[in-house]
Amino acid sequence: MRRRKIPHTAVELTELGFGASVIGNLYRTTSAEEAAAAVHTAWDAGIRYYDTAPHYGLGLSEHRLGAALRDHPRDQYVISSKAGRLLVPNEHPQGVDTEGFVVRDDLRRQWDFSRDGILRSIDGTLTRTGLDRLDIVYLHDPDDHWRQASDEAMPALASLRDQGVIGAIGAGMNQSAMLARFLRETAADMVMLAGRYTLLDQSALDDVLPAAQEHGKSVVAVGVFNSGLLSHDRPVDGMKYDYRAAPPEFVDRARAIADVCEAHGTTLPAAAIAFPLTHPSVVNVTLGMRDPVQVRRNARLHQEDLPQDLWHDLRSRGFLRPDTPFAGGSGASTQGERSDGCP
Repeated sequence: MRRRKIPHTAVELTELGFGASVIGNLYRTTSAEEAAAAVHTAWDAGIRYYDTAPHYGLGLSEHRLGAALRDHPRDQYVISSKAGRLLVPNEHPQGVDTEGFVVRDDLRRQWDFSRDGILRSIDGTLTRTGLDRLDIVYLHDPDDHWRQASDEAMPALASLRDQGVIGAIGAGMNQSAMLARFLRETAADMVMLAGRYTLLDQSALDDVLPAAQEHGKSVVAVGVFNSGLLSHDRPVDGMKYDYRAAPPEFVDRARAIADVCEAHGTTLPAAAIAFPLTHPSVVNVTLGMRDPVQVRRNARLHQEDLPQDLWHDLRSRGFLRPDTPFAGGSGASTQGERSDGCP
């Protein structure tokens, strides 16, 4: 599987990444055996980038991902986690977590972007994963905490990076405007952008993607299916768009894009995975994968060789913005070095 390098760092990511939120029991229970099988299947498919966070299942995702990766050579994969939400004892548990994960709520999340909070968060992640280091650390959803995140948290991460403790640092959010500020105004090497550079939403062209190009920094694209609407060959009524029921006009637009994809010999989900990687600053697309079936499907879709004419056709029909750049398709080189081998 092709790799792309994060400029100014030693970190390389496979173009496809394994998102571990779902193995933290997002929305429904996933067994420990199924979660481990998903990670091992991803490895067999050539995926070498794995992303998790304390938020995901109140630490369950980190536990499961760390346990599964312990079977593999540490120098052959990249793992990222996030900081900004400490896990602390829950003084008033109700039995089940209230933030979308089917887990007991013996712990609760506590916002903390102070230097001490970031260090405590990383220590907690290392304990839960059982790993000796993290390759990437993102500040997690600092929407309401810009000042502390930029003045305290990011310098703390930069210090760890400069000491060689962490390979790269950044922030991850569902919005793009503040991510652009992180790229322009802080020591961030990269950002994780959720849902804002997809076949249905190219709003990141207004801010974070120009910032990445201007400063030679990188973007990891997540949420590329926009909560599911782009995940099926033929979208149907009742599907989700950005965590809510998809408006009829978005369903119609997704169906029309699917028609164009079919005319070019491919499918809507394959195009949804490939599209962000056509931008020169995007180094990776990470997808949530719950079980081996999902892993194998996503890996197969990623490996499809999509025609360059597809993007130009979508743009000419108004489905992509007129200023959408193409760097040569999903296998294009980026601002960082690209390699085609994977241990």
